[in-house]
Amino acid sequence: MNKVMTRVRSGGAGERPGGTVVARRRPPGRRDARRPGGGGGSGVTAREGAGARAGGVPRRVAPPSDRPTDVFAERLVGVLSGQLPVHSMLRHTVGRAYDDLARLAERGVLRTRGGVRPVVRDIGYYVARAGALEVFVRVGAGERVRALAFRLERGEDRRWRCVAIDAGP
Repeated sequence: MNKVMTRVRSGGAGERPGGTVVARRRPPGRRDARRPGGGGGSGVTAREGAGARAGGVPRRVAPPSDRPTDVFAERLVGVLSGQLPVHSMLRHTVGRAYDDLARLAERGVLRTRGGVRPVVRDIGYYVARAGALEVFVRVGAGERVRALAFRLERGEDRRWRCVAIDAGP
């Protein structure tokens, strides 16, 4: 089966049971105070240098999102919620998909009241064929959850572009 879920809810690598994502910038247990270019005697520990909060608690960081599905989903949510202009997706969409995106953005599909920003909760994709991905996204804004679907195809220039978008009813 070619269906893949790309985001883990809990218990994944770099994630604590409460859902807190921990930044992993060095091997676990390393206590080396030497920093590149710091001269070694700066008094800054490796834990403090890695961006920890006061009290030794690591700060929350978003999981890496360099997959084309994740990058496009985040941008799509930004456009449909009014946080990004529609033309920011011009080079990432092809043909009729851009027209569909402009219509959906005009309707304000993901715009919310009360200042709650929509966030991508879950992403999954299906490899339809080599160079084509069918992606679904669950978007949450407070208690409300919406679904989006889009198709990405890899062009001859090896760039992923959206060829179809659907936001449901």
